[in-house]
Amino acid sequence: MSTYADVIVPVPLPGTFTYEIPPEKENLVQIGHCVLVPFGSKQYIGVAIRIHHNPPQGVQTKTITKAIDEFPSILPSQLKLWQWIASYYMCSLGDVLKAALPAGLKINKRWRAQKTPEADTHTESALNAAQQKAFALINASFDEKNVCLLHGVTASGKTEIYIHLIQQAIRQGKQVLYLLPEIALTTQITTRLNNVFGNHLGVYHSKFTEAQRVAVWQRQLSDTPFNVILGVRSSIFLPFTDLGLVIIDEEHENSYKQQDPAPRYHARSVAIMLANLYGAKVLLGTATPSIETYYNAITGKYGLVELTQRYKNIQLPNIQVVDTKDLARRKLMEGPFSPLLLDKMRQALGQGEQVIIFQNRRGFAPFIECHTCGWVPKCLNCDVSLTYHKQHNQLTCHYCGFTYPVPTHCPACENKELRSRGFGTERIEDYILQCFPEAKVARMDLDTTKTRKAYERLINDFASGQTNILIGTQMVSKGLDFDRVSVVGIIDADSMLNYPDFRSYERAYHLMAQVAGRAGRKDKQGLVILQTKNPELPIIHQVVGNDYEQLYNDQLAERQLFLYPPFCHLIYIYLKHKKEPILEEAAECMSAQLRQSFGHNILGPDKPMVGRIQTLFIRKIIIKVNPDTSIYKVGQYLQTLQQHLLTDKRFGALTIYYDVDPQ
Repeated sequence: MSTYADVIVPVPLPGTFTYEIPPEKENLVQIGHCVLVPFGSKQYIGVAIRIHHNPPQGVQTKTITKAIDEFPSILPSQLKLWQWIASYYMCSLGDVLKAALPAGLKINKRWRAQKTPEADTHTESALNAAQQKAFALINASFDEKNVCLLHGVTASGKTEIYIHLIQQAIRQGKQVLYLLPEIALTTQITTRLNNVFGNHLGVYHSKFTEAQRVAVWQRQLSDTPFNVILGVRSSIFLPFTDLGLVIIDEEHENSYKQQDPAPRYHARSVAIMLANLYGAKVLLGTATPSIETYYNAITGKYGLVELTQRYKNIQLPNIQVVDTKDLARRKLMEGPFSPLLLDKMRQALGQGEQVIIFQNRRGFAPFIECHTCGWVPKCLNCDVSLTYHKQHNQLTCHYCGFTYPVPTHCPACENKELRSRGFGTERIEDYILQCFPEAKVARMDLDTTKTRKAYERLINDFASGQTNILIGTQMVSKGLDFDRVSVVGIIDADSMLNYPDFRSYERAYHLMAQVAGRAGRKDKQGLVILQTKNPELPIIHQVVGNDYEQLYNDQLAERQLFLYPPFCHLIYIYLKHKKEPILEEAAECMSAQLRQSFGHNILGPDKPMVGRIQTLFIRKIIIKVNPDTSIYKVGQYLQTLQQHLLTDKRFGALTIYYDVDPQ
C-alpha cells in the first residue's frame, strides 16, 4: 500500500498538495518534516502535515524528491497556529509558511549543546512600592484571566516588572516570548536582559542573517532551548516546547501588523492565540493602549493594572504648544522651527543635554514642484508624488521603490525653477546643521537604518552622548530610554491628523505621547515643544494633559455612532487590475453581491488613498462584521464569492486579497 503526505507548499494557493512517499523514504518523512517537492516546473521546500494511505482521485500524484531534515522542524502546535492564521486572515497556508520559516532552514540536525546552568534570578534592582503592587496585581489577574493590560505612563518602570515576571516563569520551568514592535528597541533591551539572563536569552528578527535565524530556530527544537526569546513580530513563528508567558510591549503599535505580503496578520492577536494553545498568559504593556485593547480591559475581557507615576516620582514632561500658523503669518518661523524650539535647543545643548526632533516623514522633501505652473513629478507606476532625497540627488517612490533623476526643468512649461515643498527628516537635518554647526547630529529613519549595525550605532552613539541631536521618524517614539534628553521637538503635529482614516487621531495621540515621553528621564522634568497650526484641537489638549481617558471616551463614542472597532470587525477587500474599466466593473459586481448579505455594512467600492501601485489600479471594499458573526464563516463566504467572480473571463487577470482587522 502506497504512503502519501499532504504538504504545505510556499505558493499562494488554497489547501495542501498530496505527494507519494517513495518506499525508501517512508521512515524519513513524518509530520513536521521539511521535504523537497516538485510543483509545476520548479522544486519547493514544503512541510508535511499529514501522512496517510489515501491517493488523491482524478490527478496524477507526484513523488517527494527528498526529505530535507533529520527531525521535524515544525511542531504540532505551530501547525495549529499556521492553520488558524490562514483561516482568520484569509490567506493560504503557503503564505503562512513563507512568512514563518527562515529561508535558510534547509537541514535540521539535532542541536548539541553543553548543559547550561540554571537561569540567573538576579535583577538589577527589589521593585519599588508601586511596581511591587503592579506585579502582585498582574499575578492576581492571571489567576482569573489569560490576558492582562499593564497601562503605565512612560518611564514608570514597566520593563523591570517584565523582568520579574520572566524570572518567575523561568522558575516554574516555562519559556517566555517578549515581543517588541521595532528592531531598534531590541538593541537597548537586549543589553538589559543579557545582564540578567545571559545565554538563556535568544534574540530573533529580520535584520539577523539567515544563519543566525536558523540557529535560533534549531536551538528552540533542542533539549536546551532558550528560556527567553526577545524579538519582533516574526518571533511568534518560532517553535516553543513549554511556553508560559508572552509579553507584548508597546502593544498599541501598528508595526505589529504585517501589511504586505500575506499573511496580513497582527502579531498581538496571533500571540494571544499562540499563548492559548499552550495555556500561557499574556501581558500587554503600554503607556498609550490601543482603543480596542483598553475597551477589552474596561469591559472585563482582559485584566487591567495601572501605573500612574514615573519611576522615582520623576515628573511627566512639560508640553508647550506653539501656534505655527500665527508665527508664519508674522514671518517668525525659521524654516520648520519656531523661535521657542530653537531657543530651548540652544539652552539644552549649552547645558550638555540632548535633543530629539520628531518628524514623521523621511526624505528631504515630500515633493518638488514647478514654481510657475505647479507641476509635480509623479511615479510612472503609482499614483503618488515622488519624494526628494537630497543625499542621493534622486526622486524616490516610497510605494514601489523606483527612483528617478531630479529634473533640470519643468516638462510642462520649461521653467527651470523647481522648488522642494515640505520637510522630511533629511531636510530637518540640513536646517539643524545650519543652526547648530557645532552640534553632533544623527538621523534615524528608514534610509539610515537598513542594517542591524546601523540601528545599534545610532542608538549607542546617542545613549553614550556622542550625538547631541537625534532627528527621527516614528522610530524614535517607541520606548527608547535616554537619560540626557531634556528637550523634544514635534515639528508638525498636523501632518499626523490629516489621514482619511478612523484611527488617525488615535495614532497621532500615540505618537505624540510616546515621543514626548522620551524627555526628562532622570533628575529633571523634560520639555516638549509641540508645533501645530491648530492648537485648539481637542487632541492637542489631550496630549498636553496626558489625558488618555478623554481621548478614549471621545473615540469610543464616535466609533459606536459610526460602527467601527471595537464595535465591529473590519475586513478590507482589495481588487487590482491593469485595466481600470475592468477593475471598476469587477468591484461593482462584488460589492453588489456583498450588499445582498451584509446590507449597509458594506462601504465602497472606493479608490484608496493611493489608487495605483506598480501599474495596477486598486479599489477597496470595506465590510463591517458584527462581533457576534464568525469571521471564519465570512471568510468561507468571501472565498466562494471570489471563485465565482473569477470564473467570468473578463476578470481572469483580477487580483483579490483581504486585510482582516486592518490598522
